[in-house]
Amino acid sequence: MATVDYIIIAVYFVFSLGIALVYSKRAGKSSEEFFLSGRNLPWYLAGLSMVATTFAADTPLAVTELVWKNGISGNWIWWNFAFGGVLTVFFFAKLWRRAGIMTEVEFAEIRYSGAPAKFLRGFKAIYLGLFMNVIIIGWVNSAMIAVLTGIFGVKPDDVVWIVFLCMGLVAVYSALSGLWGVVVTDAFQFVLAMTACIILAIIVINSGQIGGIEGLKEKLPAQAFEFFPSISETSTAGVKIFSLSVFSFFAYVGIQWWASWYPGAEPGGGGYVAQRMMSAKNERHSIYATLFFQGAHYALRPWPWILAALAAVVIYPQLTAENAKMGYINIINDFMPVGLKGLMIAAFFAAYMSTVATQLNWGTSYIVNDLYRRFMQTKGTEKHYVTASRVTTIILMVVSAVVTLYIDRISGAWEFIIECGAGLGLVLIMRWYWWRINAWSEIAGMATPFILLPVVNYLGISFPDNLYILVFGTTISWLTITFLTKPEPEEKLLEFYTRVKPGGALWRSVSSKYGLSNESSGMKYQFLGWISGTVMIYSLLFGSGSLIFGDYSGMFFYLIFIILGIVGVIFSLSKTTV
Repeated sequence: MATVDYIIIAVYFVFSLGIALVYSKRAGKSSEEFFLSGRNLPWYLAGLSMVATTFAADTPLAVTELVWKNGISGNWIWWNFAFGGVLTVFFFAKLWRRAGIMTEVEFAEIRYSGAPAKFLRGFKAIYLGLFMNVIIIGWVNSAMIAVLTGIFGVKPDDVVWIVFLCMGLVAVYSALSGLWGVVVTDAFQFVLAMTACIILAIIVINSGQIGGIEGLKEKLPAQAFEFFPSISETSTAGVKIFSLSVFSFFAYVGIQWWASWYPGAEPGGGGYVAQRMMSAKNERHSIYATLFFQGAHYALRPWPWILAALAAVVIYPQLTAENAKMGYINIINDFMPVGLKGLMIAAFFAAYMSTVATQLNWGTSYIVNDLYRRFMQTKGTEKHYVTASRVTTIILMVVSAVVTLYIDRISGAWEFIIECGAGLGLVLIMRWYWWRINAWSEIAGMATPFILLPVVNYLGISFPDNLYILVFGTTISWLTITFLTKPEPEEKLLEFYTRVKPGGALWRSVSSKYGLSNESSGMKYQFLGWISGTVMIYSLLFGSGSLIFGDYSGMFFYLIFIILGIVGVIFSLSKTTV
């Protein structure tokens, strides 16, 4: 690190804090301004903010872990979520905007009634806003500590205070500027972070130790470059093709994306993604923002990380499963020159801060809007709730700092989160489109995985095969509870349907009874958009990879499907978007 590197990092921090100060007055107007930017976000800012949030300091490290173990195809652990992400674009984005609520958790009381709805809203405010939120921030902190430890060659204890100080800065600017400051800062931070990652990938791939793409291909087995896992009865490791049993493969592509809750990839949308959709100017902006997010997240962003990870496998053969993630850090240390190294470290701070800022704002919205305002202080002024939000942001930061000390393996945290939400996803989808779902359905869907998880762990069934038991058991549980409990009162169903207008055959008994219009005829276009969008995104992903690795026949093959996907998406949107 040279003086110029430290200057670049300092300039980055000053610029980020400056953005927060600019928007601080605007955020103080009301809780709606603080948490939803006054529902006036343009699609590009909302979409960029979604993408920036999912790019944390842990992301390139975790991708390096996956590539070290299983080659490119190891990324299917998160690539599979694109199916659910595109489903959100065409079936749920407009509904979230139409609902007119402050948070995802508030949905409980516009969809359900009585004491169960109140309990669900309060419980989810604590469970998601506090428990899950601090785990997410904790693993992001852990990744940032690993980054700084590797870059500066010191012990974790020597840099923990730097990360906590940075988190404190994030908490301050999040508390000052609300969502407006968060999303504008996100856009700046994302561009910076991706620029640095692209530069790093170009430098290391063209270094003498790699010799360009052709040199990389010569130095690694062909299986490492496969986009799809091998389906076999035995699993292998060590930069070979991702070899899975048939059951494991289907767990990834046939179950996980719709059945498991995961932050940023919730079936039906949710969390900070729902927050951005609800913050959009209108339904059209909500749809476009979410579509942009899916394309950038899955199709365009992964390749700089993957290329650097493959290079790390070649350059550092001594890497093990325990320290594979450090391959990315080693590349920064060994290949980034003066100036660019400072840019790269600033990029990691940007990735880290964009995620933490969103998590703090999002978690605070649940605790203040759905716990404090709903059950504790119901008659406060808007100024009071903004102040409460700012104080809660700081408290969340402190709790997250404590949790950070207990998180180790990044990808292990990913798996834990997926397992905790296994089976809940179908409830989150069907609660919009089936009148019979009630509050007890969702409560059962949330509770059952925690009952089953210790059992499957005792039986020695590991991820992803344990998804079969978790998802099947949870689904049976919530369906049983649904039919054993009373449906929501007709007046609540009518109120929800009139407000959100979900349409569909499973609401026909309500809509026809009260003579309401039903948009079920438009669902065929929504399904077309879902299929077309999914084809487009995966074709963009694999077509880009084919181009990078010089497989031009493969590139033209995927190009055909990219064009078909785009045509299908445009046609679908023309039929379903106001």
